[in-house]
Amino acid sequence: MNLGKKKKLAARTLNVGKNRIVFVNSRINEIKEAITKQDIRDLNKSGAIIVKRIKGSKKKEKRKYRRSPGNIRKKVSKRKKEYVTLTRKLRSYVSELKKQEKISVQDYLDIRKKIRNRYFRSKVNLKEYIGELKTEGAVKKKKRK
Repeated sequence: MNLGKKKKLAARTLNVGKNRIVFVNSRINEIKEAITKQDIRDLNKSGAIIVKRIKGSKKKEKRKYRRSPGNIRKKVSKRKKEYVTLTRKLRSYVSELKKQEKISVQDYLDIRKKIRNRYFRSKVNLKEYIGELKTEGAVKKKKRK
């Protein structure tokens, strides 16, 4: 008698592949009579059905990908949204300063490049940078006089 169906049932019941199921020849008659999943479980406990071990370096349990805190990254869409909002905020602020003539055109262009390259973390960071520019500019003017 073909025991393919029994092997398939045993594989499904015991959550292993068909190739790992082995029937003991001396107890084939009991295996032929097994119909339900519970019958298969009982035969496995009694030793009529044997499950082969996994060959090689594989493990029985799935090894989940472990992520340490350094490897966790935000989703691309999230990072892009943050970049867009920050860039828009900084550009509007800088253009406002240029209209009020608080920074020169040269400084404006330089700051725009730095905004694009993510040089500034926040608007406060940008304000600090502009404050440093103004102090450097004041020092240069004093040296000229």
